Amino acid sequence: MPKNIPPQHQEQQPGIEAEMTPAPVYDNDDPGLGRLQGKVAIITGGDSGIGRAVAVQFAKEGADVAIAYLDENLDAAETAEAMRKYNKEALLIAADVSKESECKLIVEETINRFGKIDIVVNNAAVQYEQKSVEDISADQLEHTFKVNIFAHFHLCKYALPHLKPGSVIINTASITAYRGNPSLIDYSSTKGAIVAFTRSLSQAVADRGIRVNAVAPGPVWTPLIPASFDAEKVAKFGKDTTLKRPAQPIEIAPCYVFLASKESAFITGQVLHPNGGTVVNT
Repeated sequence: MPKNIPPQHQEQQPGIEAEMTPAPVYDNDDPGLGRLQGKVAIITGGDSGIGRAVAVQFAKEGADVAIAYLDENLDAAETAEAMRKYNKEALLIAADVSKESECKLIVEETINRFGKIDIVVNNAAVQYEQKSVEDISADQLEHTFKVNIFAHFHLCKYALPHLKPGSVIINTASITAYRGNPSLIDYSSTKGAIVAFTRSLSQAVADRGIRVNAVAPGPVWTPLIPASFDAEKVAKFGKDTTLKRPAQPIEIAPCYVFLASKESAFITGQVLHPNGGTVVNT
């Protein structure tokens, strides 16, 4: 995996994967094992970054996938094309997950297309770097929470009536939930909330045979990075890990495949930590 990232910055958020150099790696030559054959998954933020890698790996394992994404750009189309390699046609749903009504729409369109839901992956997120908590506006704070954690509540609320025993919910947390980040205070706060949400919801739905877990990645080379940080910081991104580099999305996606499959049948309320070597004891 490449270690060196040239300086770069994107003005819009979410960023565009097609404009990143080098391009993130979201697939590999490993064969699928049919671990998700016949399953239907929803992935928010599934057009790029970790979400794209998870969508492609789910397709490789036999799942049908509904991808919820925010902006019309080439990323969603490229993800759908990558899934066709594994004979799966993605359901692309343009939606703003910060709005409860659009979370409901995601569920409705998935049911209309596939007739069921087995896996929910809450993955969409935003982050805005600020030097001080004094610089975080009320609008930024509200938007970050709406996208990063309120959407988890709304999507699960509308998906749960369709989930049957054996279904799973997987939430994307972050190493910042445990380590914090002085320039991403609101983002880190939402990720801490996701950990608590995961633990609480897992207990609430256990008697329904539904498992709930999370993944807390460390630095990963996704469009969120050049869209969040200045060019100089992007060039140094991930070099403070034990492995001295950021992860590629393909290195995070197997955690989601594992948590979505029967291989993790005795795991619920837990968080996996693909973070490049940081020890997390919480």
